[in-house]
Amino acid sequence: MLKSTINRGACRRLLPSRADYAGASARGDLVAGITVAVVALPLALGFGVASGVGAQAGIVTAIVAGLVAGAFGGSHVQVSGPTGAMAVVLVPVVAAVGPQGVVVVALLAGLLLVAAGALGLGRYAGVLPWPVVVGFTMGIGLVIGLQQVPAALGVERPEGDSTALVAVEAVVDWSGGDLVAPALVALVVGVMVVAPLVHRALPASLLAVAVATAVARVADLDTATIGAIPASLPTPSLPDVELADLPSLLTAALAVAALAGVESLLSAKVADGMVDGEDHDPDRELVGQGMANVAASAFGGMPATGAIARTAVNVRAGARTRLATIVHALALLAVVYLLAPALSHVPLAALAGVLLVTAARMVDLDTVVRIVRGGRGDAAMLLATAGATLAFDLIVAVGVGVAVAATLALREVARLASFERDAEPGVEVDATLERALLREHIVTYRLDGALFFGAAQRFLDELTAVSDVEVVILRMNGLRLLDSTGAHALRELVEHLQGRDVTVLLAAVPPRHEAALARAGVLDALAHPNHVQPTMAGALAHARRHHERGRAASGAPSLAG
Repeated sequence: MLKSTINRGACRRLLPSRADYAGASARGDLVAGITVAVVALPLALGFGVASGVGAQAGIVTAIVAGLVAGAFGGSHVQVSGPTGAMAVVLVPVVAAVGPQGVVVVALLAGLLLVAAGALGLGRYAGVLPWPVVVGFTMGIGLVIGLQQVPAALGVERPEGDSTALVAVEAVVDWSGGDLVAPALVALVVGVMVVAPLVHRALPASLLAVAVATAVARVADLDTATIGAIPASLPTPSLPDVELADLPSLLTAALAVAALAGVESLLSAKVADGMVDGEDHDPDRELVGQGMANVAASAFGGMPATGAIARTAVNVRAGARTRLATIVHALALLAVVYLLAPALSHVPLAALAGVLLVTAARMVDLDTVVRIVRGGRGDAAMLLATAGATLAFDLIVAVGVGVAVAATLALREVARLASFERDAEPGVEVDATLERALLREHIVTYRLDGALFFGAAQRFLDELTAVSDVEVVILRMNGLRLLDSTGAHALRELVEHLQGRDVTVLLAAVPPRHEAALARAGVLDALAHPNHVQPTMAGALAHARRHHERGRAASGAPSLAG
């Protein structure tokens, strides 16, 4: 009965409620929604084109995913839609399986995200080191910028999988050719830089695209455009897919789901810091993003995630509830119905200019400098993540960044592990007792911190070097972590020292480590069961008895007493 009640409560937490709109401001949320729509329109078109699925898929995704994620997501102010990171991931998918395959990927990724949220995995998906996030963002900016080079120069995109090599080949193909496309790019960049200086409220990207489109039309410039956009949403349908393509599509869906989950939760976390109120629900956010991707796929859209830049615009424009996000989607829908013919004339070079500026703004040089100055470890994480993003893909990049972070963390834990000569062996100690122990050839070591695979070799190197001793006592009550590698190293130490006729005693072994010591054979390796003592005082007394027996056997006078 209790379990059933808990399950019903968990399900209700993942669903919309009237409380989602508490505190809604008709003026603030409406204005914010319309403002975000103005910013989102050129980005949706640009990311659709950049991904290879087309401008129509980009705008459809912004409308459908924005509406569904706004209603069902876990953040009250998050704006969802196509993003630069997702566009980068989708380029090889489009090349391999075509635009229709991307629709299937969006559907499968959406189902995976819903399952992840329902299983409560949201709390784990957003934990990434800061240098990895910055490197990830910087790498995305570099990739997006390089992807725009062919369109910015007005040449066909060369064949190839490497974004950097494709950009270089595009420059070679153009090499002093037609200046129409570069001129439009320069015009867009100029407007986007100057407009905020004139007035901060001006929609710089939309204004730049409008100016470039008008110039191209009036001057009758020969430049490629984004093509026709239907004046309504497509009819919902199930994607058509060949069974033979499912394995590769599922692999792509896993990558897309991972990226969508991480990017959405990072964006939602940024939004939490910008508004006063309840923090986002990570599990509900995954469910909402999953439902948004499923819905987008039904209308022929591309995978969507939470968008940090649009979310920031939403908050700054006065958004307080998810009503603003829903208004943003409805405003985009109205634009499609009213301005579809005009949108079809937007030059590709104009969108390339918008995305070049967007990519440049993704690389925050001040933040990069702070991280690099913060230490070699942070710099390594940032550069490894950014380099992997540029050389491979975003999923590999995050994996590389996390692997570097984990390696550095383990190195730090290993460095903090302590195997020191114990000057205070846990009983009343003074200089007289310490000198007495040395005369009796008894040495105590205190094991603190962690004895695991990262520190095991240093442990062996340090303690096997002891000399001129009869008894070594290892005090273990300060040992917090002991893995199988560390326990194995401990057994090797016992066998090595006992092979040199040095008695080894374990003192104050924490009960939680006893099983690991037994499995590794440490307890069996000790010369006698009594060589495991529950207290340090007992270990010292046992060590002195060993010393006295040794002196008696050699005929030397006793030092005890």
